Amino acid sequence: MNHLLKRLFFYAGAAWTALTLNFFLPRLMPGDPATALFARFAGRLTPEGLQALREAFGLTDAPLWKQYFTYLAHVLRGDLGVSIAYFPAPVTQVIGTGLAWTLFLAGTGVVLSFIIGSLLGVVAAWWRRGWVDQWLPSFFAFLGAFPYFWLAMVALWIFGFTLGWFPLGHAYADDMAPGFTFAFVADVFRHAALPLLTVVLATLGGWLLTMRNAMVAVLGSDFVNLARAKGLPPRTVMLRYAARNALLPSITGFGMALGYVLGGSLLTEVVFSYPGQGYLLVQAVRNQDYPLMQGIFVFITLAVLAANWLVDVLTWWLDARTRESAS
Repeated sequence: MNHLLKRLFFYAGAAWTALTLNFFLPRLMPGDPATALFARFAGRLTPEGLQALREAFGLTDAPLWKQYFTYLAHVLRGDLGVSIAYFPAPVTQVIGTGLAWTLFLAGTGVVLSFIIGSLLGVVAAWWRRGWVDQWLPSFFAFLGAFPYFWLAMVALWIFGFTLGWFPLGHAYADDMAPGFTFAFVADVFRHAALPLLTVVLATLGGWLLTMRNAMVAVLGSDFVNLARAKGLPPRTVMLRYAARNALLPSITGFGMALGYVLGGSLLTEVVFSYPGQGYLLVQAVRNQDYPLMQGIFVFITLAVLAANWLVDVLTWWLDARTRESAS
């Protein structure tokens, strides 16, 4: 347990460092968000309007150290400022609009890719030199070598433009009223099919190869040979002895991937105009929306740190060697 507390303090320090960088980096840049916004509306905003914008965005002439502590206090309260592109909506509200779609699309894609890839890796290692081991790792590694956006554009061109089987973009049809109805849910899944397929195909090969290689190493271990010598069923040896221990390296990577899910599959969301976090980030950059960019950065950073700590907890629980070394 002391090991987990030490890791928690480490991640808390990393979070403070990230928040500090998030505060100082934009202030080291020339100008400020209100000035950038004023430049786009030159001749239509008065100096009083610019001052009002500065106050709305929390930019004052107070000493930098006072601004820093005010910023930390606001972040701890969950106040990330006001968005420029979606003014006067708060940043947290804007992020919340894309969070559900990102969790649905990227989260489902990562979970499916991890489960399918890990199971195929177990099968490929257990029945080595079979057709699964000979063909699937190379095939999915080949697909994973292509960028997300290229696979997304190919899928969109073939199944959207040419065949017309799936919609070309967005999360649901424009004439569809959101609600927990069968028609709306079916339309959401239909719109998510192509981007979801892109995410799974682009990442499945990595999970497959990682699990296969770890499984091959574990199959030569003494405890696996002992389990076989005891006459345990092959399925029990494969899943409870070999796969459980081979899964530990993949769990670490899964925690990292799950944390980055909150950032969205950036290019995939852009290609399909899917209203997730990645799409919001692109819009924030285009509109020089510094508060929204900072808010998304904070959100992604904290999500990755939290996911890593949960992975440490899960590894400590699954692996007796970790508990022994920490005690």
